[in-house]
Amino acid sequence: MALVGSYVGLSKLLVAAFPVFLLAWLRFGIAAVAMLHWLRPAPGEAMLSRRDRRLLFWESFLGNFLFSICMLFGVAMTSAVAAGVIMAAIPAAVALLSRLFLGERIAPRVGLGIACAIAGIALLALTRGASPAPSGATPTPWLGNLLLLGAVLCEASYVVIGKQLTGSVSARRISAIVNLWGLLLVTPLGAWVAIGFDFGAVTPGLWALLLFYALAASMATVWLWMTGLRHVPAASAGVYTVMLPVSAAAIGVLVLGEPFGASHGVAFVLAIVGVVLATRPGMRPP
Repeated sequence: MALVGSYVGLSKLLVAAFPVFLLAWLRFGIAAVAMLHWLRPAPGEAMLSRRDRRLLFWESFLGNFLFSICMLFGVAMTSAVAAGVIMAAIPAAVALLSRLFLGERIAPRVGLGIACAIAGIALLALTRGASPAPSGATPTPWLGNLLLLGAVLCEASYVVIGKQLTGSVSARRISAIVNLWGLLLVTPLGAWVAIGFDFGAVTPGLWALLLFYALAASMATVWLWMTGLRHVPAASAGVYTVMLPVSAAAIGVLVLGEPFGASHGVAFVLAIVGVVLATRPGMRPP
């Protein structure tokens, strides 16, 4: 999640150079080449069942494709403050879906951690202030808020589905298949945008940043997340999503020169306390 937040912050530079759908297409394409050898099953790993194949598709469709669409268009229709506050509901949504679909109990300590996480991200979002809609966009706050809520549910579904997959499919193979589905889903839109794009205008530095973005977003972070889900309940794992906006804000302050005040520090502390509460081993009965 910290790595995700870092490339979310740095992606501002890429979005200024590449159209969104073309950027997504290039990301999935580069990662597909890098992870081609990950498609093979690990030694002793069983063949994918029909249930596994179905879950892998929904993991990519919800967590990669639909999440990006809801987030991008949602932010275009409403303010950045509203986006941050709504996205702060991801840990709560993960815990709720884990309870509904996985039957995981939400311990009081985990619930308190979720509350701290939500409070920290909400404070961070409120501190950053409102951002105007992009030029040419028509602000429609109510529809934008609904799309952002859809993005929250997509991200929460990504966590819960991933927890179900890690029991039968290796983390590397999940990463490769989910990325391949993302490539197939975005190819029509990406190829259409690429026809009229001037690739010669992209600087070598931006190509290097694109390479980092592709390998981090589609390869490293997915593998780390799926490997971690083998050992962590989904409700607790959801709290780790607080590291996304925290890390993104740190990139904004340290790299992009955004201001940092006392309220930012409080938000960071709340986020870290939430992670500690949600992951600290509890008392076990004798």
